[in-house]
Parts: sequence; C-alpha cells; structure tokens
Amino acid sequence: MSTIVSKFGGTSLADADQFKKVAAIIKSDANRRFIVPSAPGRSKAHDHKITDLLYLCHSHVTQSLPFDDVFGHVAERYKGIVADANVKIELGPKLKEIRTRIKGGASSDYAASRGEYLSGMILAAMLDIPFVDAAEVVRFREGGKLDSDATQKAMEKRLGPLERAVVPGFYGSKPDGEICVFTRGGSDVTGALLARGVDADVYENWTDVSGLRMADPRVVPNPERIDTVTYRELRELSYMGATVLHDEAVFPVRQAGIPVHIRNTNKPRDPGTRILHEAAPNDRFGGLSGIAGKRDFTVLAIEKALMNQELGFGRRVLDVVASHGISYEHTPTGIDSLSVVIDSEQIEGKLDSVLKDLRAQLNPDVLEVFPNMALIAVVGRGMAHRPGVAARVFAALADDRINVRMIDQGSSEINIILGVETRDFERAVRAIYNAFVE
Repeated sequence: MSTIVSKFGGTSLADADQFKKVAAIIKSDANRRFIVPSAPGRSKAHDHKITDLLYLCHSHVTQSLPFDDVFGHVAERYKGIVADANVKIELGPKLKEIRTRIKGGASSDYAASRGEYLSGMILAAMLDIPFVDAAEVVRFREGGKLDSDATQKAMEKRLGPLERAVVPGFYGSKPDGEICVFTRGGSDVTGALLARGVDADVYENWTDVSGLRMADPRVVPNPERIDTVTYRELRELSYMGATVLHDEAVFPVRQAGIPVHIRNTNKPRDPGTRILHEAAPNDRFGGLSGIAGKRDFTVLAIEKALMNQELGFGRRVLDVVASHGISYEHTPTGIDSLSVVIDSEQIEGKLDSVLKDLRAQLNPDVLEVFPNMALIAVVGRGMAHRPGVAARVFAALADDRINVRMIDQGSSEINIILGVETRDFERAVRAIYNAFVE
C-alpha cells in the first residue's frame, strides 16, 4: 500500500459542505492515510478566519476586555459544522476548556492553534480514524525554532504503528509542553514534515486553486496551468513572488525526495500541478515553466576604470551594503561596472549614508541610483537546451517598446532575470507570456 499525506487548507474546511467534500476526497483513495487540516477559513464574504478570531480573543484578554462575543462566534462556527455535517462528536467540553484557558492567560500561540486542533478532532470523528495532537509530534526548541531531528523521531515513534491518523497543522510544542506555532505557511510546513516523517510516497496539498499558474492571474488573464515543475524551478518562482507554497513548506519533502501534488478541493478531478525533484525537459511553450516578478527595487550602479584589476572590489561593495544591515538581491557585473540590486524597503532612510560610504571606500568614477525598478524571472528547465529563448524574450519586450534596464542569468540556465521600470512591470510580464503561450 502506498502512503499519501493530504493537507487541506482553510478554504477547504470553511463550512460543513467543505468538510463533507474533504471527507469524500479522503475516502475515495485508501492510500490517503495521514491527513493535516487547517482551521476554517472564510465561509462567506463577511466571515472571519477562525485563527484571526482566536488571536482577537487573546488580545481582548491581555487588554482586560470581554471576549465572550468573539469566542461565541468561534464556538458557533464549529457547532454549526458538527450539526450540519452530522458528525458524532461532543465539542462542548473542549470549547469550554479552550475558553477557560484563554481567559486564564494562555499564550497567543495556544489560542491561535485551537482552530486546527478542533478541525482535526471533527475530521477524525467524521472519518473514524485516530486523532494525534500535533503537540505530540512537532517539536520546537525553547526559542521557537523548529527542532527537525526531534520532530522526525517523534513522528516515527508515534505515527509508525498507526495505519491512519489526523494530525492538525500549524503548531507543535516546546520541550516544556508549551504550544508553539509556525510563523508562516504553518499547516503547509506540518504537512511536509509529516510526509517526511512517515516516508510518504506523495504529499498532496489541497487548496482552492487547480495547481500553479504560469503567471499571476492578476497580471495575465487566465494563465495556463503548470503540469510539472521541479523544486529548483519552484524556488526561483516563489522567490520572485509566486505564493502557492512557502519555501519552508517545501524543504522537508524536497530533502526527502517526496513529490508534491497541488490540487483543488472544489475540483478534485482537475490534474493539478506536480512538483518533482527531477523531471524531463519541458517541451510545452518553448521550454517556459513560468514567469514571476516583484516590484520596487533600487539599483546602485557603480563604474570604475580597471575595476577588474582591483583586488576585492566586489567584496568591499557588498561589505558596505551589509554594514548598513541591508541584504542584496543580485549583482550584475561588467568589466568596469557593477550593480547592486536592493529591495527598496531595505534601503529606505539609508540611501544617503550608503552612497557616502561607497564613495569613501571605493572612489568610483560613476555612482548612480536607479529607483522604481521591477525584476521579472523567466523560468524553465527546458530553456537551457533550447536555442533562441532569450531572443524571444527580448524581441517580445522590444515589440512592446519596453526598455530592459538589467539582465542577469545564473549558470544553471533555468532562469533569466530582467530589470524593467516598475511602471512597465505588468506590460512586460504579459508581453513575455504572450510570446511563449499565445
């Protein structure tokens, strides 16, 4: 028997009907043995996410404000799910315990984690399979950093004897038993850790989209779905703005070589997107896998005669940048020129002092600042073996009269990064997309 770990996001569990869909998906394949639920998201436009309400309960307590109305909304949402889905579980005692502990000064992490905890209990009852508290198997160090080795051992010990289980996402426990939550992408991280912990064959990530898209739908109308993408390509796309999965959520399964399958709870027959360690070169759309980008960068452009003969010049540039607490994104270079690309937020309020130090340390011939830049990554594992990809990109931009201010390509040749004016960002993405897809 294969082992599939299936994680379901907040939109997948927003109400009783969604819980029923999830239960049907799980029951449709006996290999879906370990399930990771999130807290319910918004069921209707005016609803609040359960996690937001629980954080609000904690905030009210810390300010000595009544929180019964807010907690009442939480309780009613869960009672409604249990009643409408006809789940045989009595949540009253658990809700009372949670309310008492929040009122008694429990941590914000404890309060926030109870959404996933209650979702897990309901789903386990619906499926009639064991519920395993994430606090038993996800371990954090005292400082709140994940203890990966301890988590792996705890999962092997607790889950190894079980054929099936529901394990809530988003949280775990510190050595003293105190609840601790992940800072971002919490349930995704739990799902990936669980997939590694039980040596799964596949990690399914169920959400409200039918896989990754080749471009941001807010920029390109109805972009094509990506069938298959490698972890390396996903890293490039997510770094440049694609947000379906956080890097931290992918790392445990990438490390273990476990494929990820992104699927749509509301359209379970859709093929979704598969994320693999290695994949054959992509023949669709000229080898292009996807386009992603970010706005609002600042470029520091430095020129100096015989720069290439000046030992340690590049290191000294980056030392100056680092001394101001700034990290850099890219450093395109020429023989006598070097540019440093920086997120504009990082250099805000520091630009004058950085320029002063660069002049003092390097004595450049030219030092210019180009604000309002956007970066676009054109990513594809098939690009390295296909002549003319770069020409196609630049021709598309030239035809649309978009000026390319910067070009950077790594030695892996799975991406080309372009710098354009922020005002041209969306037009540039559409031009590139249309050149390959249309």
